[in-house]
Amino acid sequence: MDTLANPALTSHHIEAFRKIVGENYVFVDEESLETYAHDETENLHYPPEAVIKPRTAEEISAIMKICNKERIPVTPRGGGTGLSGGALAHLGGVVLSMERMNEIIEIDERNLQVTTEPGVITEVLQDAVKAKKLFYPPDPSSRGSCFIGGNIAENSGGPKAVKYGVVKDYVLNLEMVLPNGEIIWTGANVLKNSTGYNLTQLVVGSEGTLGIVTKIVLRLIPLPEFDILMLVPFRNLEQAGEAVSAIFRAGFVPSAMELIEINALNIVSKFVDSNAVPVTPDTAAHLIIEVDGNNMEVLMQDMEAIGTLLSQYDIGDIYFADDAQQKAELWKLRRRAAEAVKLIGYTIEEDTVVPRAELPALIRGVKELGKKHDFEVVCYGHAGDGNLHIRIKKDGIPNSYGSEEMNKVLRELFQLVNGLGGTISGEHGIGLIQKTYMDIVCKEANLQLMRGIKKAFDPNNILNAGKIFDA
Repeated sequence: MDTLANPALTSHHIEAFRKIVGENYVFVDEESLETYAHDETENLHYPPEAVIKPRTAEEISAIMKICNKERIPVTPRGGGTGLSGGALAHLGGVVLSMERMNEIIEIDERNLQVTTEPGVITEVLQDAVKAKKLFYPPDPSSRGSCFIGGNIAENSGGPKAVKYGVVKDYVLNLEMVLPNGEIIWTGANVLKNSTGYNLTQLVVGSEGTLGIVTKIVLRLIPLPEFDILMLVPFRNLEQAGEAVSAIFRAGFVPSAMELIEINALNIVSKFVDSNAVPVTPDTAAHLIIEVDGNNMEVLMQDMEAIGTLLSQYDIGDIYFADDAQQKAELWKLRRRAAEAVKLIGYTIEEDTVVPRAELPALIRGVKELGKKHDFEVVCYGHAGDGNLHIRIKKDGIPNSYGSEEMNKVLRELFQLVNGLGGTISGEHGIGLIQKTYMDIVCKEANLQLMRGIKKAFDPNNILNAGKIFDA
C-alpha cells in the first residue's frame, strides 16, 4: 500500500530544511514543483511538496534525520532521465535533487580509479577520464544528461555492456547516507573484497530505496585505441535477431551490437533530420556492430569475417562508417530513438531481456501480441546482450501505469519473456510502473527477502517508498 503515516510538509519543515542547505536551495513554488513532477516515464505526473538541492553528505544527513523522525517521504533524483518512475514523488513529500553534487573528486591514474559525486553527468565523467586515456564503459543512451548516481541506482548498461559489462562491474565503493541520517562507506577501494556481506553491490541497482549515494569510487580500464563501426541492413527482422547469436557463437565479441527496427529508424531520422543511414524499401532492421581494440589490422580482419558470416542471411549492402563524424551520426540516431518515438505517441516502453539466442522468439512474440491486442510497436535495443526495448503505442492509453487493459497486455508480454528464460527489466529498473509484474519472475520468498532488506535499511519506509514493491 503506497501510503505513509504523515506525508504532509509544514512551514516548520520547510524552514528547517532552509537552515540546513540555505534559502536558495529549497523550492516550493509551483513552477519548480512542476519541473520535478515528471521524468521520462510514460506521461506520468506527480508534483512533490518541496524540492531540496543539498551540496554535501552532511546536509543530506541532517535532512534525512528530520524526514525519518517526521515520516516524510523522500524521493532521490538524478538527471530525471529514468523510464520506470523511480524519481517520481508519487507519495508527495520531498524530492532530493543531487544536481549540486557534481564534482569529479579525483582521477587516480596509478590505480585506475575515479572518485566522483553522484550529480556528475555520465558523459562528462567519460570525457574526463578519456583525456587521460582511461575508459569508463557503461554508456546509457541518455549519457549526455543522466547522472552517475542515477546509473548506480538503476545498474545502467548501454551499448558497451555486451563486451565490458554494466555499472555493477565498475563500482568499488560507495559513500551513502542511510534513511536515519547515518553516513557510511559500503566497502573499500580495492579490486577484491571478501569482508562480510557485499553492501556495495546490494546498493547498486536498488533504485534509491536503501540509501542516498553521495560519493562513488569506480574502477577504470585503459582506453582502446581504435574502433570500427558497420551498419548491416536486414530484410527480415527475425533474421537480424538470429545473426546476433551467430556472431558470438563464431567467436567474436563486438564492443557494441545494437538492433534498430526500420520503423524506429525512420522516425528518428526525421526527428534529427538525418540521411546518414541508407534505407531501401525492403529493409526491416539494421544491426549496428562495433569492434574495438589496439590493433587495427586485427579489427579489420574481425569485421571482414563478421561480414562474411552475415552474408548467409538476407541482407543488403554493408555500410562502414569511415570517420569519427559518420560514427557519431550513427550513434546519435540510435541514442535518440527513444526520445523520437515517444514524441509521436509510443509512450509505453518495456525493457525486456532474454538469453540472446532467444531474441528471434521474443521479436516474433512481440509482433504477434501487437496484432492480437491492436497496438503499434517498434523495437530497438542492445541486441548483443538480449536486451530489447519495446515501444508501444495504443490509442487512448498513454500510460501503462493504472491501465487495466494495458496491464493484461503487459502480463502476457512478461509471461512470454519469462518463458524464454528472461526477465522484465535489463537496465531501466522496476520503479513504480513494473512492480505489479514482479510476481511473474520472483517467488514470494524472493519478494519477502527484498522487503526484509528494505526494512533493515529503512524501517520507517520513507526512502523511495512504493518503488520495486509495496511495503
